[in-house]
Amino acid sequence: MKIFKAFKPVIYLCLLFLAITSCQQKAIKPTDLVNPFIDTHKCRWFFFSSASRPFGMVNLSPDTRTKGSWKSGYLYDSLNVRCFSHVHAWQMSGIPVMPTVGEFKGHLGMDAYKSSFKHETEIARPGYHKVVLDDYNITAELTSTTRVGFHKYQFPKNEKGFVIFDTGAYLAHSKMDSSMVFRVNDNEIAGFSLMGRTGRRPKPTYVYFVARFNQPISEFGGWKNKKIITTPNNKIAGKNCGAFVSFDQMKDENLLMKVAISYTNIEQARLNLETELAHWDFDKVVKESDDEWNKWLSKIEIKGGTEKQQVKFYTDLWHSLLGRRIVSDVDGKFCDMTGEKPAIRQMPLNAEGKPKNNFYNFDAWWGSHWTLNVLWSMAYPEMMDEFCNSMVEMYNHGGLIPRGPSGGNYTYVMIGDPAVSFFATAYNKGIRNYDIQKAYEGLRKNAFVGGIRDRAGYEHRDNPQGGGMGYYVEQGYVPEYIKGPGGHKDGASMTLEYAYQDWCLAQIAKATGNNSDYELFNKRSKNYKKLWNPETRFIHPRMKDGSWIENFEPIGDGFHTLGFCESNSAIYTNFVPHDLPGLMELFGGKEKYTEYLSECFRKAAPMNYITDHGKHAQNWVDYENQPSCQMAHLFNYTGAPWLSQKWVREVKETTFGDTTPYGGYNGDEDQGQMGALGVLMSIGMFQMDGGCSVDSKYDITTPLFDEVKIHLNPKYYTGKTFTIKTNNNSKENMYIQSAKLNGKEWNSFQFSHSDFAKGGKIELNLGSQPNKNWGINQ
Repeated sequence: MKIFKAFKPVIYLCLLFLAITSCQQKAIKPTDLVNPFIDTHKCRWFFFSSASRPFGMVNLSPDTRTKGSWKSGYLYDSLNVRCFSHVHAWQMSGIPVMPTVGEFKGHLGMDAYKSSFKHETEIARPGYHKVVLDDYNITAELTSTTRVGFHKYQFPKNEKGFVIFDTGAYLAHSKMDSSMVFRVNDNEIAGFSLMGRTGRRPKPTYVYFVARFNQPISEFGGWKNKKIITTPNNKIAGKNCGAFVSFDQMKDENLLMKVAISYTNIEQARLNLETELAHWDFDKVVKESDDEWNKWLSKIEIKGGTEKQQVKFYTDLWHSLLGRRIVSDVDGKFCDMTGEKPAIRQMPLNAEGKPKNNFYNFDAWWGSHWTLNVLWSMAYPEMMDEFCNSMVEMYNHGGLIPRGPSGGNYTYVMIGDPAVSFFATAYNKGIRNYDIQKAYEGLRKNAFVGGIRDRAGYEHRDNPQGGGMGYYVEQGYVPEYIKGPGGHKDGASMTLEYAYQDWCLAQIAKATGNNSDYELFNKRSKNYKKLWNPETRFIHPRMKDGSWIENFEPIGDGFHTLGFCESNSAIYTNFVPHDLPGLMELFGGKEKYTEYLSECFRKAAPMNYITDHGKHAQNWVDYENQPSCQMAHLFNYTGAPWLSQKWVREVKETTFGDTTPYGGYNGDEDQGQMGALGVLMSIGMFQMDGGCSVDSKYDITTPLFDEVKIHLNPKYYTGKTFTIKTNNNSKENMYIQSAKLNGKEWNSFQFSHSDFAKGGKIELNLGSQPNKNWGINQ
């Protein structure tokens, strides 16, 4: 098995090349090509999770910065390990541990007991992390099952070893309101941390744990408010407290520790441990994790391209399967926090008594219609079912289909109801193993006053109005300057997204035979036109009285311009994925719209088609954030598909091509979204409408690789594989000259999902100059 060390970028690529060329007799596995260190210089808390399974509840990795949701967790240039924590999730964190020797400093906090480390002695790959704590001469290795973290610590000889459980420490998003740790027996401790509420996750949330050791504990102790205290009952509890265990005479220098977690109770954490990890074979778990990741990543096989492109591809695919977390136990129990008090619920069981699906924690689906929805529905349709069932389950208990739940809480992150596009993609691709009647009931509720659209970002009050649905239903648009709590009260963006979401709802209604709702929501999907100003020739925000806002500019300074969510009018004017013919008509036709888009890309080129995070008002194209993710693909619809071929390749290589710790995702990969976009750009597939139409179609651009083979799930699709093959592919040959679909000449930039689901092959002949006659018809 080839392993990646965290060396300097140039050395890393040289070693990768040597490793690949030296293994000509040995097949390179996808996990061998994943580089977890890409763009780790300024991570979000949930970005880096090395010792984790796909969608794992446990996300175990070293933390070098432990305060804040942004620039926290593992940061490449921060060369001190503060702890190894088990939860790196949307608005959640928990159970930080740290092995030490010498003078005990656990009660003094992470600044006192942290340890320096070097990248030269560090290794990370999917499911595994190794790092040497230089201050203690301890080699730490990490792996996991889905719900259990597995640690291996090699202590120096003849040294007393400690393991610190800093359960009351500030970690990522919030302080811990309280914690408890107690000794169960000579080989086990257990407890919990109670995460304090945040501005996004509105209620304190428990994470429980059981830790079991392969050697007997010599001493159990604890501290409170930085003072070591006696623990006559082998228990420590309260605020600002933590615990430690020590080992005086170990059988050998290797201490093994298993840490299982649960969000329901301690007994459930113990059940997770005993079900998933009953043995002590660390290397076996490392191999099983590698095997599982290879199984998932091998759903898409690639040939050709450069080593750098292959590394970025499988790292992108890895991220798309990593960031959104299981929060239900092995038996399907989960904590529902939608009511006044926490309630332990049960996911439905199958005939064998096992849960049919898991329950999940995730950031918003905002923008996922161009990323995860498309990728998962192609290669991982079972995950669409998983998340649809999770959202329906939350609706059953809380009364709303969520847009970004955390710890069983509604967070009301971002705007609108992006879940509707997720359901529409799933349903109209035949992914239907959930209660569609209940799902539609919840989605329809969200489309009116009092539904989730009516909640502005993080608006938790009982009578929400910040989303402006009253105005939208009555006037057809959301005006600016809506008063009250909540963020992202950006009327123009809300109007545009609501219009698209109405269209998605209309597609579900049409597919299920609900003609009256289809007519209603299809009509509402044209509401974007009410913000088109023929004088400024942009989507232009309006006031309550119908007047246009003054001092309008298509771009500006700062986080956003008035009316636009983390963006500006130059970008959001293009947010009509369901009715591009209508938008182009407003522009004056395809030619004029092509000119506008081309000018946007020319203006954005000096900034590499992105802006710095938090400055989204400033550019004409911004692939650092979701509202711009479709822009390079728009030329397919303007009669100039060769420009989509050009700009998709340019953005993929310039904006997302870096494989160093200092680029590749541009600061906010956003729980798999930018990874998924990178995969789609690499394989030359996209869906402008998110795949939500009853007649779902894929848009073609130029792949990076000579061959892409997607293995289809036989439980959902009749075909075995769908292959994308290119001839004469090179850096210069980015333009499609001709194509064949299943052996027949193909002159459209689209093909249907039904053709994809049956399996087959599309073959693209490439050249260095555009063929302006190919693909101009839909």
